[in-house]
Amino acid sequence: MQAVDATHDPELRSWVESAQAPGTDFPIQNLPFGRVRRGAQPWRIGVAIGDQVLDLRLAAERGSWNDTQRALLRPLASGDLNAFMALGAAAWRALRALLHPLAAGDLNAFMALGAQARRSLRAALSHALADRAAQPLLAPCLLPQAQLDYDVPCAIGDYTDFYVGIHHATAVGKLFRPDAPLLPNYKWVPIGYHGRASTILPSARPFARPRGQIKHAGAEAPVLQPSARLDYELEIGIVIGVGNPPGQSIALARAEEHVFGLALFNDWSARDVQAWEYQPLGPFLAKNFASTLSPWIVTLDALAPFRRAFSRPPGDPPPLPYLQGADNSARGAFDVQLEVWLQSAAMRDAGLPPHCVSRSNFADAAYWTVAQLVAHHTVGGCALRPGDLFGSGTLSGPAPEQAGSLLELAQGGRQPITLPSGERRSFVADGDTVTLRGFCQRPGAVRIGFGACSATVLPAAAD
Repeated sequence: MQAVDATHDPELRSWVESAQAPGTDFPIQNLPFGRVRRGAQPWRIGVAIGDQVLDLRLAAERGSWNDTQRALLRPLASGDLNAFMALGAAAWRALRALLHPLAAGDLNAFMALGAQARRSLRAALSHALADRAAQPLLAPCLLPQAQLDYDVPCAIGDYTDFYVGIHHATAVGKLFRPDAPLLPNYKWVPIGYHGRASTILPSARPFARPRGQIKHAGAEAPVLQPSARLDYELEIGIVIGVGNPPGQSIALARAEEHVFGLALFNDWSARDVQAWEYQPLGPFLAKNFASTLSPWIVTLDALAPFRRAFSRPPGDPPPLPYLQGADNSARGAFDVQLEVWLQSAAMRDAGLPPHCVSRSNFADAAYWTVAQLVAHHTVGGCALRPGDLFGSGTLSGPAPEQAGSLLELAQGGRQPITLPSGERRSFVADGDTVTLRGFCQRPGAVRIGFGACSATVLPAAAD
């Protein structure tokens, strides 16, 4: 597991002044990766710092290089981070391998290079953005975040949605199975299903309300119509960095070496469609119309100061041996505080800001760790690939007000929530904008954040 090192030093400061702003999501201790562009420029990989983005293509093109350095950069189509030769020959070799895929806008290839190479780049980035001698070279490579377009951070080949939120699973189970809310396998196996990657959308992209078959109570036959029970799901996205060959499982002790980082993820759900179609094989149209991923992937290295012990409630069965490990028990959980904000169209028109409808925490909500998900996903021989995405499943806290979905907050529609505008919500309405936020903080460490994961619901498309 990742160790706390000099890049996490709370005293470390950047020459990018906004990286020291109170409450910023992106201090120098974070340095998350995303895919950005300005105007008609090609997409490129950037690193968030304060309210800016360090354009890695521009960064590699600047600087005064000696012959040895030019020889390292010559084969690369374009560049990435530079001017930090004090890192030594080993780091040079790692950076040589890293620069090309990043500058070419291919974050998947970068993630496939492995944890050691990624840590070398993180150290170089941290040094670069802290060293004022680098400011004249790199300052022109900064792009204001407000002027950029954002895509999903990497190409996503496959997507698996898990169900690790035990409080969500229990609360939803009680709505439908009051006497047995959790199915017998829940505490033994990380439950998941394979989802649809083609409709994973970047943050800020709106989508139309989905249609599907819905069977109303007392009706003899279902009808095709727009969903009336559209819901959000507060989740963490887990981005795979290094894959594994088919037939070769990943041991729990090495599982996190295959994870590039975490992002915010909203796996929208059409609850009325889901209620009709989910048996016997699970979600289909109710989940394949839109899922929103935040622009920034926060690396596991950045999260090192915010690890927590992982344990189960007394009396719960221990995991099977392939899902047990001392490191996983000691530091397997991530202390990420999560929030859901909602702003209706009427609130926007009236100048009212978004309203926080719930708060929870990844470590408190999850019954399985990130490492356990990787180990279980591959135990049967499944091959993961760089850029594969896992959804955590809805991350609700133990208290009712910590619910990660409207289905729970409004008790299946029986107890609507009230917005500052006076509007009531049992499910998401057309024009509503839902924004997820996440951050980590603790004494002795600098607060880091995930940015925003946001989308607005449009009316259903016409026939």
